[in-house]
Amino acid sequence: MTGRHRRGGTIGPVDVDTFRTLLTPSGQALLAEVHDRAGIESDHALGARLRQAHNGDLVAAAVTQNHLRGLAVDRFGTDAGRMYFTHEALRRTTAAPVADHRAYRMRALGVRRVVDVGCGLGGDLLGFARVGVDVRGIDTDPVLVEIARANLEALGLPGSVEVGDARDVVAAEDEVVFCDPERGAARGGVAGRNALSPPWDLVSSMLAGRAVASVFPGVAHGDLPDGVEAEWIGTGGDVVGTTLWGAGLVDGGSIRRATLLPRGESIAGDGDGDAPIGEVGRFLLEPHEVVIRAGLTARLATDLGGWLPDPQLHWISTDDPVDTPFARVHTVLRELPFRTPKLRIALRDREIGAVTVKSHGLLIAPDALIAKLRLEGPNTATVVLTRVAGEGRAFLVEARPPR
Repeated sequence: MTGRHRRGGTIGPVDVDTFRTLLTPSGQALLAEVHDRAGIESDHALGARLRQAHNGDLVAAAVTQNHLRGLAVDRFGTDAGRMYFTHEALRRTTAAPVADHRAYRMRALGVRRVVDVGCGLGGDLLGFARVGVDVRGIDTDPVLVEIARANLEALGLPGSVEVGDARDVVAAEDEVVFCDPERGAARGGVAGRNALSPPWDLVSSMLAGRAVASVFPGVAHGDLPDGVEAEWIGTGGDVVGTTLWGAGLVDGGSIRRATLLPRGESIAGDGDGDAPIGEVGRFLLEPHEVVIRAGLTARLATDLGGWLPDPQLHWISTDDPVDTPFARVHTVLRELPFRTPKLRIALRDREIGAVTVKSHGLLIAPDALIAKLRLEGPNTATVVLTRVAGEGRAFLVEARPPR
């Protein structure tokens, strides 16, 4: 296996020796005191007082860790209070629910050993270890190696972590390679496949076998290697990642999957399915972004017994009420004029002063349209703009609560 993967770097005020000292009983006592006094004393006053009895770098490391633990709760829950971080590594690391989902899928696929190339602070290592997979982590950064080891130990999980370069890693026959490439900024400041490290060519070659890679959600469908399953993962209303499952782990078909956490609901297809095209019915469904990214709007429409008002836009329509975690359902109240002047009159006649505009795939900026409408009144409304048979249409809708 070749290529270099560096994630996080030696970031912040901590070096290897300082971090190791932080793990000693005296360092742990200092960290506990910082935690107990945070919010009672200012960081400046607390740091100044503690530096009278402790090394300044150690105090800075303890204060930083306490701060980062607070920030990490959103990603790691209560475990964050026992873990260790750097600012940049925390920003890049996988949130625990996503890591756990991947780990459970790996376990279900029969994976028993994983080598995480570029493991960072160990977010994915923790997920694999929690489900009983044997793990070893590799990273070029000695500080992150120490942190990943400490995080495994802090949570009582087995595993090894070592300093190494991806170009020198040789996976054992029964090991699956996991890689979460660092996302740099490509030309123009936009992250893409050409800004990954290890490079995209190396990641693609790995995925021909028993490997798994976590890549940016905007990866183009045309760039996906043959035989790979691409899984877009969403939580709440956001897409939080894309996992590529290597051809050596799945059945070899090029499948796209959309998964919603925390429950793990999933739909899958090859993205080439067709759905009926027709007039807007009693309900309009707005697919979750994870479905749109996976290119599975038509598949969802078919599964729900619905149709598409326009094959190029991401709206689904039905005449029967449906309940799905993969779309927000709106009841169609009435059709409105599409052109701005007449739309303004129709909304003003209904004394609508605040409007939400939903437009997917049209060259219409909702905020700009709302500003042009210049509405006044006590009522609120939601308007969907779409196309039907190539013609722009507007509909007054009302969100339907899930059953």
